[in-house]
Amino acid sequence: MRLIIYTGKGGVGKTSVSAATAIRLAAKGHRTIVMSTDSAHSLADSLDMRLPPEIVNIGPDLDALEIDIVREMKTKWKDIQEYISAFMLSQGMGELSAEEMAIFPGMEMVASLFYVLEFADDGKYDVVVMDTAPTGETLRLLSFPDVSNWYIEKFYHLIKKILALARMTVAKVIDVPLPSQQVMASLEELMHKMGRVKEILEDSRNTTVRLVINPERMVINETMHAYSYLCLYNKNVECLVVNRVYPDDAGSDYFGDRLREQKHYLEMIHQAFDPMKMLYARQMPTEVLGTDRLEAMADMLFGDEDPAEVYSSESPMSFVTEDGIDKLIMKMPFVEKGDVELYKTKDGSLIVHVGSQKRSVNLPLTLASARILGADFKNGRLTIRFRRDSNE
Repeated sequence: MRLIIYTGKGGVGKTSVSAATAIRLAAKGHRTIVMSTDSAHSLADSLDMRLPPEIVNIGPDLDALEIDIVREMKTKWKDIQEYISAFMLSQGMGELSAEEMAIFPGMEMVASLFYVLEFADDGKYDVVVMDTAPTGETLRLLSFPDVSNWYIEKFYHLIKKILALARMTVAKVIDVPLPSQQVMASLEELMHKMGRVKEILEDSRNTTVRLVINPERMVINETMHAYSYLCLYNKNVECLVVNRVYPDDAGSDYFGDRLREQKHYLEMIHQAFDPMKMLYARQMPTEVLGTDRLEAMADMLFGDEDPAEVYSSESPMSFVTEDGIDKLIMKMPFVEKGDVELYKTKDGSLIVHVGSQKRSVNLPLTLASARILGADFKNGRLTIRFRRDSNE
């Protein structure tokens, strides 16, 4: 299954680009679904139609979905929501507040990622196009399998301790509701699914991120940061979509100034991101709403090309062994050496801290007890060297 993830700064046109891509994919004969993971959905507006809170067919080979987290909690995680609500009520919270608190932050992300897993398992779609929230939320979405599994595992073991205590005391001193076997089974299922989702997201041959950008300074700067952090989370950024480019024949003194400014920023984009594949869409005279205008945008972006094409399949993170030295190589564009902090935890994980983002890299078992010999930073790549003990 091909997964294409569009992200970028708020307002750059991600939804229009996602919808246009999906329409062109379906026209090429790919069984396609376009899915919005943004809590403030605009996919229905872009398509100029109403979308119910479930998968709906909107054309030949084309489905759409705007995720409704309240519906997802009631239909898919009812047992967990009911337990959390009961726990909140036991602590004196009102019934309505307890129900609201049971939808904890990040559940939209969990729902989105589990849909991806569902689509991969049932084989119903050839291509999934994901229209995401602005960059910061998308980084949380794509790093969620790493982060959430840590929290879920801690929560799971805490509950197991509570259950063990309850068995010892016959629940006489426990003043909170105890989770049922179904709740425990659901938590185990969450952990298992998150591991599988992580594999899908880090499959650089089938899952790729496309950054949507406008030729504006603030947008360019944020996109550079997003590219760095996506590489940190081992996500393959294959393409840059430059949206809202004024045509060269735009008239008037105002557009003359805008064209000169735009030329400067387009040169900045090329200097920063070359040789990455770039797709261009002109600034359209009216809002990109409805199938006709989305098809026009698809013409600008792809021409006769197939949007399902993978423009680059390079994984940002790899392990290699050279002359008896193991190396972890991480692609880190737009990062300075002084921006990177490294340390190894007692459980054998490697923590990489870059700017405002921190990632825990689970090292292979063969390197869990290996010594870190040092690290080098050159040409946008971080190389960490390990030596295994001789008795391994």
